[in-house]
Amino acid sequence: MKFCASLAFTDTEDYIELAKLAEEHGWDTLVLSDHVVHPEKIESRYPYKEDGKRPWEAPDHWPDVWVAMAAMGAATSRLRFITSVYVVPMRHPLHLAKAIGTAAVLTNYRVSLGAGMGWMRDEFELLGESFEQRGKRADEMIEVMRKLWTGEMVEHHGRFFDFDRLNMRPPVKREIPILVGGMSDPAMRRIGRIGDGWLPHAITTAQAREGIEKIRGFRAEYGRENEPLDAVVPLMDAFDPDAYRRAEEVGVTHVLTAPWLQYGGDHHNLADKRDGLRRFADDVIAKMSD
Repeated sequence: MKFCASLAFTDTEDYIELAKLAEEHGWDTLVLSDHVVHPEKIESRYPYKEDGKRPWEAPDHWPDVWVAMAAMGAATSRLRFITSVYVVPMRHPLHLAKAIGTAAVLTNYRVSLGAGMGWMRDEFELLGESFEQRGKRADEMIEVMRKLWTGEMVEHHGRFFDFDRLNMRPPVKREIPILVGGMSDPAMRRIGRIGDGWLPHAITTAQAREGIEKIRGFRAEYGRENEPLDAVVPLMDAFDPDAYRRAEEVGVTHVLTAPWLQYGGDHHNLADKRDGLRRFADDVIAKMSD
């Protein structure tokens, strides 16, 4: 089992310090969240809360994740980085492939793309992209980016993107894992068809088992049943080594957590975050390693 700490609601100025601390205490991965702007008023409902209100406020930081990963990567040597989730279809694949590929090279391939389809129509409209076609657009974007990352001359003639032979440098010499967020059948089928792993919202261990089994079924349909599957899961019912071992048995490979909350800390308090990273490492990570 590997452990991932969320950087959501963290001031950008604190990223480097927390990355160094996480690596020192045996964490595997830091997880970054994504929004471009904070519209003062939105029409979209946040799908993971009953009242539909977004769980952040205007002062909260949302730095560019790929710039942040490159900076933290320069300050560490082992720690990995992933997005949970990055809203792929409201970007252009040429810009996105360049940013991700550069971050991958500069961190010695310690970055993964956690891809989401997005829920905030307002943000899509600000960026001039279609909200209705976001799933199909994202599928084609992943195809385009994987071509571009080869560094070779490639061309693409699809529904959303069309270009003749070109190349993008630097070449990406190792695979960039792409994990897919979501709990819906289309999301799980997308993992079965083209994804390397799963990034659900907070769920129970039983729900994780059901989701992993369903994804494996979809993978079998596409002849990918023997490929490794990462499951980066925020678990609602696991807080100690025994519970994490049970989760590992059902196929969870990475636990995503905000450890300071487990000890009564606050999302916006740097001292609480330092303490949470250290205490969780002592109480859980070290014991799991033993």
